[in-house]
Amino acid sequence: MPEIPPDQSLIEYPSAFPIKVMGAHVEGFVDAVVAVALQFDPGFDAATVETRPSKAGNYLGVTITITATSRDQLDELYRTLSTHPMVKVVL
Repeated sequence: MPEIPPDQSLIEYPSAFPIKVMGAHVEGFVDAVVAVALQFDPGFDAATVETRPSKAGNYLGVTITITATSRDQLDELYRTLSTHPMVKVVL
């Protein structure tokens, strides 16, 4: 993927950046998402996590808001979340 020059980025760094993560509504899912968030944003506050179960309750949407410091950080965070065995979708 070609590098986007900082002056052409739509995101100003650092900034609060929300990410929605969906997975099965199982014990440990939120903790797993928080652990990944902390890897990429050591100042991440788990108290800011928002959760929303699906209509049938089988899935859970978890919104984390991290402090984005670079495009590389966001790309790697998305890759790490997307490949996590408990995660179905990252938006």
